[in-house]
Amino acid sequence: MERVERGYVGGMQLLEDDSAVMSKTRELCETITQDSDYQELLAKIETFLNNDEARLSYQSVHEKGQELNQKQQAGLQLADAEVHEFEVAREALMANSVASEFMQAQQALETLQRTVSQHVGMTLELGRVPTAEDFAQANGGGCCGGGGAEGGGGG
Repeated sequence: MERVERGYVGGMQLLEDDSAVMSKTRELCETITQDSDYQELLAKIETFLNNDEARLSYQSVHEKGQELNQKQQAGLQLADAEVHEFEVAREALMANSVASEFMQAQQALETLQRTVSQHVGMTLELGRVPTAEDFAQANGGGCCGGGGAEGGGGG
């Protein structure tokens, strides 16, 4: 059984508080939190959280969407009236600038998290810093048909 204690994993000190990896991770986190675009996204989320009307509208539309989705997945026919009601509520939500900016900010933060995680994950997988070509290939693209003699360089 592998023992995990104070950041010491299986003979590696990568996760120790004073390791280079953890130092650079904290540096990355600090860079993100100091970025003006990130701070603007947080401000939009904070504005939304402090706006009862926008929050309640968002929650209502979200719950109605889930309800319709569950009905559809259960094989039930959706009534035109309930679909129309949902669409009207969704349009009203999107017309609320606080709510629409919140949804855009939420999406941007999710994209940031996914992108940073993808970079770290590919680095651990490849054993090197991934290139634009690595990302293109991982996303089903690639310029040269993929998988040639050079391989992934996994170390």
